[in-house]
Amino acid sequence: MRIFAWMFLLLPLVEIYLLIQVGSEVGALTLVLWIVATGILGGMCIRYAGVATAWAVRERMARGEIPDTEMLTGVLWVIAGVLLIIPGLVTDAVGFIFLLPFTKQWLIKAMHKNYRPREFTRPSHTPRSKRPDRPTVIEGEYQRRDDETK
Repeated sequence: MRIFAWMFLLLPLVEIYLLIQVGSEVGALTLVLWIVATGILGGMCIRYAGVATAWAVRERMARGEIPDTEMLTGVLWVIAGVLLIIPGLVTDAVGFIFLLPFTKQWLIKAMHKNYRPREFTRPSHTPRSKRPDRPTVIEGEYQRRDDETK
């Protein structure tokens, strides 16, 4: 837990230092254009992640399969997009690394290795009347009363 606190404290300092150093070498305008371009690219990544993930998940579910890989790919696209939106060179580098195909595949394999899916079964002791085999029908009478008020 302490490592995250140090990371959030040190990361902005490292980003500011690198922005000053690189800005003095390539020029302030070039650096500002780079930051704006990576921000736009990050927004496009997030938008693409939503649309592409939704279509891939829908297609996989239509075939009766679990869309785990597609969902993890979408999460990695969103993480890369957020890292690209954050102004800074370190976060941009990590965001671009997350966009590389072999990096995404490696991360997805690592996540699959640590994930153990649970099986969900319907309990056998459920009474027949409560099972969702047939829809529940409630009989009754209906009478409209707004015609009487005129």
